[in-house]
Amino acid sequence: MTLIARLQSLPFEVRQYLLVTGNYWAFTLTDGALRMLVVLHFHQLGYSPLEVALLFLFYEAFGVVTNLVGGWLGARLGLNRTMNLGLGLQLVALAMLLVPSTALSVVWVMAAQALSGVAKDLNKMSAKSAVKVLLPKDANGGDAATQSALYRWVALLTGSKNALKGAGFFLGGLLLSLVGFRGAILALWGLLVGVLALSLWRLRADLGRQKAKPKFREVLSTSRAVNVLAAARLLLFASRDVWFVVALPVFLYDVHGWNFWSVGILMAVWVIGYGGVQTQAPAITRRFHGSPAAITAGWALALALLPAALALLPLGAGSDSGAGWLIAGLLAFGAVFAVNSSWHSYLIVRYARAEGVSMDVGFYYMANAMGRLAGTLLSGWLYQTQGLAACLWVSAALVMASALLALALPREATAPAGPQ
Repeated sequence: MTLIARLQSLPFEVRQYLLVTGNYWAFTLTDGALRMLVVLHFHQLGYSPLEVALLFLFYEAFGVVTNLVGGWLGARLGLNRTMNLGLGLQLVALAMLLVPSTALSVVWVMAAQALSGVAKDLNKMSAKSAVKVLLPKDANGGDAATQSALYRWVALLTGSKNALKGAGFFLGGLLLSLVGFRGAILALWGLLVGVLALSLWRLRADLGRQKAKPKFREVLSTSRAVNVLAAARLLLFASRDVWFVVALPVFLYDVHGWNFWSVGILMAVWVIGYGGVQTQAPAITRRFHGSPAAITAGWALALALLPAALALLPLGAGSDSGAGWLIAGLLAFGAVFAVNSSWHSYLIVRYARAEGVSMDVGFYYMANAMGRLAGTLLSGWLYQTQGLAACLWVSAALVMASALLALALPREATAPAGPQ
């Protein structure tokens, strides 16, 4: 049996899930490549690492609004339309970077990155929401086996996305060296045109659209579980970005004398490994049983120990092992953070309403975007004024706060922590 015949023999919902996943993968690959292209190109133009980081400020800031509004749009228009809208906006953002190099001002690039941020969050919200819509109805039930299936689907989608984002970092650097900045942008643009055409042709209309048109005020969740989880997610992602986004690469570059390529490769490998661990989170957590509150808080507490331990170690240029400790700590933090993130992503799909899932997921990822934005700003300010150790201590405090919030999650029946 040929591959096409095998695909056609699959249930309709599975084929739609594969199409959504492929769409999400292609977008993520180009998004990672675009980020590395902008970082490397503007570094070559003489921008400092902090100035390069600021180019992505609007990328994160616009994600806050996009996730909030995008969930509402998904419920009203259908997830297929919001996913395709995200692809279309990414094509516009890429086209904006094809202007002559003399016109690539900071403001222009920030605007293009803002549009790219909107596109990314529309695509992500649509893909995550579609998982709950496309899963067999009994997988949204409460028994351990079906909840475990939901966990595995979400973990696979989330982890593969992050692994591909890391691969996109490599792709961006490779394209830049082979065909230059404009050639690389054109290559990414052509890839996305093909993906959008396939999505418009094959993705089911009205996927996830509510029968009753939701009012805009309904985007603010009234679910206690969703609100608590969103707040915990905000703190969790702020704890990562407060030392990972600006402080760590600048520290390695300035204090330990790493060249830019070495820093970029480390970040790419970290993201790929992080995504790989996310896909395995259900297997990793299978031995842990208890309420969602206990499991969520326990993994957060384990994570909080890592930046606190790093902050106590000698990491500066005067220490021969400083960079080694940082890399080891970064890898350990990434692995434990990946489990936390994957478990959170499963819980939001579990807690989201079956009718109007995109609104709860959009609200949750709005909090995620706020955490990334806060972490990015704190990373630059704390590192500039207090140094890397302060960033690490704040990271530990933010994770501790996330753990305490998680204790307020519903004390429902024992939750499956992974496939049995």
